[in-house]
Amino acid sequence: MRSSTLEISTKGRRTTDLTEPVAAFAREVGDDGLLHVFAPHATAGLALIETGAGSDVDIEELLERTFPRDDRYTHRHGSVGHGGDHLLPAFISPSLVVPVIAGDVALGTWQSIVLVDPNRENNVRTIRLSFVPA
Repeated sequence: MRSSTLEISTKGRRTTDLTEPVAAFAREVGDDGLLHVFAPHATAGLALIETGAGSDVDIEELLERTFPRDDRYTHRHGSVGHGGDHLLPAFISPSLVVPVIAGDVALGTWQSIVLVDPNRENNVRTIRLSFVPA
């Protein structure tokens, strides 16, 4: 298995496209296999979505409706509404696996790998990439 980590700035946004740095790692490996992408954070998840056509904005609006930033949560450390941030990984998994063929991540035409992180109290995230060869 081959592994690497990415340090990602999420400052000012809730969704961050990771497709290019993930694809660069796969190209560097240059083989067939499976690539596991993992966000080791209690408030972040990873999704395969279309970006640039509004889905990234729609996810932000969905987060606002689903996890309002108010004091309804039992988990109360941090800013008001931060308890909702900690519920996100129950709905958007903190990991995903994608196939790699000859060093190319085999995504669908409109799919992008996106970090979803509503937590504004930490603007730097680590993403672990682990490649298992075929």
